[in-house]
Amino acid sequence: MRSYPSRPAGLAVPAAALLLLLGAACPAVAADGKPDRDFTIEDPRITESSGLAASRLHPGIYWTHNDSDDGPYVFAVDSRTGKTVATITMRGVGEPRDVEGISIGPDGDIYVGDIGDNLDGSWSHVWIYRFPEPKNLRDATVTATQYDVKYADGARNAEALMVHPKTGRVYIASKNEDGGGFYEGPAKLTAGSTNTFRRVGEVPWVTDGAFSPDGGSLVLRSYFSARVYGFEGGRLGKSRAVAAPFQRQAESVTYTADGSALMFGSEGARSGVVRVEVEGGGKPGSGQEQGKPSGSGSPAEEGAGAGRDQGEGDGKGSMGLGAVIIVGVAALWFALKRKRGQG
Repeated sequence: MRSYPSRPAGLAVPAAALLLLLGAACPAVAADGKPDRDFTIEDPRITESSGLAASRLHPGIYWTHNDSDDGPYVFAVDSRTGKTVATITMRGVGEPRDVEGISIGPDGDIYVGDIGDNLDGSWSHVWIYRFPEPKNLRDATVTATQYDVKYADGARNAEALMVHPKTGRVYIASKNEDGGGFYEGPAKLTAGSTNTFRRVGEVPWVTDGAFSPDGGSLVLRSYFSARVYGFEGGRLGKSRAVAAPFQRQAESVTYTADGSALMFGSEGARSGVVRVEVEGGGKPGSGQEQGKPSGSGSPAEEGAGAGRDQGEGDGKGSMGLGAVIIVGVAALWFALKRKRGQG
């Protein structure tokens, strides 16, 4: 895992206090035992869940992974219990550096994006790993294909990897404080040679993204907000705000397998995954301003869906105490990240 330099004493105490205030926002495992509801990832090995992908073969199962240098592992988590039901070890790939995204293609293959770069462009290339989704849920070692990836306009940091569910084309959204780029890969990835991704659009700060099952929409999330974009001809279209929940470190998002809802995840031990209903079929221009959090009815979960896309939404209401706390945590996080980068 990553090693971090000592944190300034003046920041450590308030950061800890703010995180304690946010601790109650984690959802519990679905009480009714149904899949695709709010749940908590129970596996103590999964402390930095950075991506989510809804299984195509196994209803209610979500694939996830740690970021950082955790190793070549992917986990299948059952949303009915929050427990890991399979651990997949990838062989035939190099040592993963910073795995940040996961997606499933139309061929049923799982794509894992080793695309993070916390030094914002220090690596000349990144990697994508690919293997068929297992038909049986049990611990296994699989042979994965490794693809070398670079960007036409130079190296950069990224956390969002999306495979289009109809064309199979791979897209990456880069991450930058001033906004990132939306990158399109070649029509077909090729092993043994460099796959160049070209910038075809502009996006805000993005920590993850996912296509809807029909490929007509793309959701991109950040730490405080999310937007659903129309997607046609390989390009981003009209967008609308979605009610992203408040989470301690908002990292991941995916559509449910039937496209009826979005599942938002975060990092941390026993991290929560929150379901947000998709109204109007999830299509931009449907007349719905936001999705609707489902939750289990608890105050913490009802409040989790209150996050609006500030500055891009309708501007109604105020951020409230929860949002102020989130902003405080973010400010501290960015400050510490810059400190680490200078160390």
